[in-house]
Formats: sequence, C-alpha cells, structure tokens
Amino acid sequence: MEDLKILSLKITALLLVSYFFLKVFYSIWWKPKWLERRLKQQGIRGNPYKLLIGDMKDFMKQITEAWSKPMSLSHQIAPRVDPFTLNTAQKYGKVSLCWAGTTPRLNIMDPDIIKEVLANKQGHFGITPLALNPLILILTEGLTLLEGETWATHRRIMTPAFNLEKLKGMVSIFAESCVLVVEKWKKSIALGGTCEIDVWPEFQDLTGDIISRTAFGSNFNEGNQILKLQRELQGLVVEAMQSLYIPGLRFIPTKKNRRRKS
Repeated sequence: MEDLKILSLKITALLLVSYFFLKVFYSIWWKPKWLERRLKQQGIRGNPYKLLIGDMKDFMKQITEAWSKPMSLSHQIAPRVDPFTLNTAQKYGKVSLCWAGTTPRLNIMDPDIIKEVLANKQGHFGITPLALNPLILILTEGLTLLEGETWATHRRIMTPAFNLEKLKGMVSIFAESCVLVVEKWKKSIALGGTCEIDVWPEFQDLTGDIISRTAFGSNFNEGNQILKLQRELQGLVVEAMQSLYIPGLRFIPTKKNRRRKS
C-alpha cells in the first residue's frame, strides 16, 4: 500500500513537471514559430524568431550604435530615432514583422493601412500590449494606453482643456515663456557673438514652464515639481522597455523597484 502511494506521488510529480515543461515549450517556442509561419503565409516577412529575446538584442544594438554618433543637421532623423524599424522596413517592406520577446508585432509604414487602423472604431485594433514587462504597467496609466469605456471617460474629461478658444487665451503665456528662453540664450552668447546650446533640455524646460503656468497658475513651483517627477518616470519607463523582463523581478525590493512604486 505504501509503495502504491509513493508510485502515485511520483506519477503526479512527473505529470506536473511534464505539464510545466510543455507549457513553457508552447509559450517560448511552438506558439511563436506557429505564428511566424501563419504570418509568412500571408506574405508578411521579417527577422526569424530567436528564442525568448526575439529582436530585442538587435534593437538595442542598433539604437545604441546610432545614438553613439553625432547627429547630422538634416531632417532625416529616422536612422537615429528608430534605426531598427527603418532597417526592417527597408529590408522586408512597408508591412513587416518584428519580435518583442516571444510576441510578434507588425511594423506598418503604408499610409493607407495606417489610416485604416487609426480610423477603425470597431475595436479590431487594440493598443500594443506593454504587459510583456509588468514593470511598465506600474508606471503607465495614461490616455494612450487605456481602452474601451475607461479611455472614453478620460477622453471626455480631457477634451475641454484643448478647446480652441481656451488655447487662444494661453497664447500670451506661450509668448512670455518663449521670450524668457530667448533672453536666457542671449545672455549665454560670448563676446565673439557665438554660442552652442543643447536645445533638447532647453525645450523640455520650456514645455514644462508653459504647462506649469497654464495648468497650475499660481502653483507654479508645484507644477514644476510634478513635471520633474514625470520626466523621471519617463526615464524609468524607457529603461524598463529596453530590458528583458525576468518573471518575478518586480517583487525584489531593489532601489529601482522601490522608486518605481513610489
């Protein structure tokens, strides 16, 4: 009788282990490869699936390489902003396949298809799921990631703030903030009459200044503090998007994880 119990426990353990491995195999190999074949049958081409990481390694390599070089003074910014998507489209066409880990994604560069997707109101096209990395879900709850009734409610709340007449009333505030920036730049000019300015942080400050003045009025410092926290939040989101998430990692009380939650 005792031997039967031990045998039964071993069989149960074996079944559980087999189920676990089959589920893992299905998630990280069989399903991605099946989806890859189905997409190829529809004429959609892209990089072949790589176990677990997909195209993340290539994405990071290309963007790191692009950002390590000085930016040329031209309007051709795609090679610097998103070299991976540009190279994929050039190699595989205006509708191509890429891999975010084990999940296939379509890169759509065809204006007509883009218009169809954006104009669709039947809910056929959902928002790109960022749930691949739960760390991102902790940080992102804005309008661009909401769907359904929740999106509609938030949209109704925000719409009055972007009324044309209301925006016209803010023009003087926009002008005032711009004048302050120009005056600041004038003071930076050396006696020789030239000066080099990194406009990216300057324009970030300008945007923050305008939002603080228009949205918070007299609580200008409070607005600035909120915008500083939002910039830090953006940095944490980008960092999470560019890293491979290990299940359970978000529960470890590291310094970054504690900061994300706070």
